[in-house]
Amino acid sequence: MGINRDVGGVWAYIRSAPGTYVWLLVLFVTTVALHQMSPEFEQHFLRQRSTNIHELSHNPVRVLISSAMWIDSGHWLPYVVLYTVFHASAERWLGTARWLGVCACAHVFATLISEGALLKAIRDGMAPHSAVNTLDIGVSYALAGVVGVLTYRIATPWRYVYLLVILVVFALPLAEGRTFTELGHFVSVLIGLACCPLTKGRGKAWNPKETLDALRG
Repeated sequence: MGINRDVGGVWAYIRSAPGTYVWLLVLFVTTVALHQMSPEFEQHFLRQRSTNIHELSHNPVRVLISSAMWIDSGHWLPYVVLYTVFHASAERWLGTARWLGVCACAHVFATLISEGALLKAIRDGMAPHSAVNTLDIGVSYALAGVVGVLTYRIATPWRYVYLLVILVVFALPLAEGRTFTELGHFVSVLIGLACCPLTKGRGKAWNPKETLDALRG
């Protein structure tokens, strides 16, 4: 009975965030497909689905969609944890449509801004021309945007602690590496924060102190 109840609880949680777990299922299928490819073919295959400058200039809509369906690391399980902690929480709170809006805004605009910065670097001679074909694929911009919007899910003063932590986590790699990818991640968080209007009317903010008090009985 206890096992059935636990399974039922997990299934109910999955059904409460359908977009998150359908996306995870797609990523599982595409990750399995990648593992069947040779390393050389895999790079060629992913580059054609990458939001690099070359592909964006020829097939912008196609690559903006397809790039969000692949994981270039080949490791799917860590994303199960990240999607459950962040995406599922945001989808359950905002609703599927608003959550998807945050994901789309972060993925599209962070991609365009970061690739625009890379294009400027190429034109200024600060990056090689071959960088127009740099591999830029994955789901991290959408994830970072959701991490940002979840700031408004937390009650003050804990909200400010969370905000400080995520800004430091995403700003430090940008300050140290200054790559277009790190720029994209930081911009994604800012876009998530800018999605504040989508959080209006979504219920009372979560208060960690109340949760701790309830656990203590």
